[in-house]
Amino acid sequence: MAASKPVISGIGQSAVGRRLGRSGLDLTVEAVKDALQHSGLSIKDIDGVACWPGRAAASPGFSPVSIPELHDAMGMDLNWYSGGGEGPGQLSSVINAAAAVTTGLADHVICFRTVTESSARTDLRSSGPLTDWMQWLLPFHAYSAANWTALYAQRYFHEFGATRESLGALAVHSRNNAALNPKAIYRDPLTLDDYLSSRMISSPLCLYDCDVPADGSTVVIVSRRECTSGLRREPIQIEATGCRLEKRHSWDQAPDLTTMSMSSAAKSMWSRTGLTPNDVDFAELYDGFSIITLFWLEAFGFCGRGEAADFVMDNSNIALNGKLPLNTHGGQLSAGRTHGLGFVHEACAQIWREAGRRQIQGPCNIAAVGVGGGTVAAAMILRGGNPIR
Repeated sequence: MAASKPVISGIGQSAVGRRLGRSGLDLTVEAVKDALQHSGLSIKDIDGVACWPGRAAASPGFSPVSIPELHDAMGMDLNWYSGGGEGPGQLSSVINAAAAVTTGLADHVICFRTVTESSARTDLRSSGPLTDWMQWLLPFHAYSAANWTALYAQRYFHEFGATRESLGALAVHSRNNAALNPKAIYRDPLTLDDYLSSRMISSPLCLYDCDVPADGSTVVIVSRRECTSGLRREPIQIEATGCRLEKRHSWDQAPDLTTMSMSSAAKSMWSRTGLTPNDVDFAELYDGFSIITLFWLEAFGFCGRGEAADFVMDNSNIALNGKLPLNTHGGQLSAGRTHGLGFVHEACAQIWREAGRRQIQGPCNIAAVGVGGGTVAAAMILRGGNPIR
């Protein structure tokens, strides 16, 4: 008999905010306890832990907690654990955990992503020697991912006639959803005029095209379905994932500057399921920068190449009561940069109908989650409603 697909049995999140002044480990323990309470599991049930990218001491606030630190703090006894920088980015932990429970290495795996980027202070001058692809960008003063992503936005605008108004429509939409999210960092109203008059960061990307650095920890528990009997919620099936490394691993030497690595990730994911874009009820798509969400919409096939700008300008497409509710918690543009797992957390909350005032009222059993951009990305379909195993 074929192995059943892995499932998500619980979610948790710490406080999320700006400059909370708490340690990464403190936030992580809070999120773990929240996830255990949510699922009905105890710490003794947990036999696996996964994270990405592991502790990153050279980048203050980016990943301040290691698996051994969490293991010691929580008194765990682990059969399996995994963490490391190379991989398809922020969903690496969930994908690795899904593989682990499917192959019997663990029954219940805590996947965590913790950031304290808002509290941290990063001095580029003390970041060490230039290595890998960064050595080719910094001599041109391209210090930030905003600079690199802006090149893609410029090319996309040139190829398809998109305008800043389309990115502005997405930013306003995200803020409207964030206003319904009690944990969102930015909840005050945002108008298109506010967007268009804001400070330019790297043309054509302005302040409101960039996500909001935050402090916080998010946890997803991935389980073997056979071990979820008697838990508090019907588990959510991880229907399919994709994280293909197909094109050149480079920001500035990519063959097509109107998309990113998500085109390969989504293509790989769709090859592993009988579902189609028409089956998806809602989408939680990465918005480290607003243009990346447009790339994800096209990569998943929710609209054609070059059509995402018009797609997001039509609110009937992406509103909470629209055809494809999008970034229902406010995304990273307004809710805060919880960096990947925040989108999985929100998708699960919607499927379990636990999203409060921002809850989708229509069908919300099948979610598309796309996380990452640039050189690394991963796509995922989550399926609730007690799907066929």
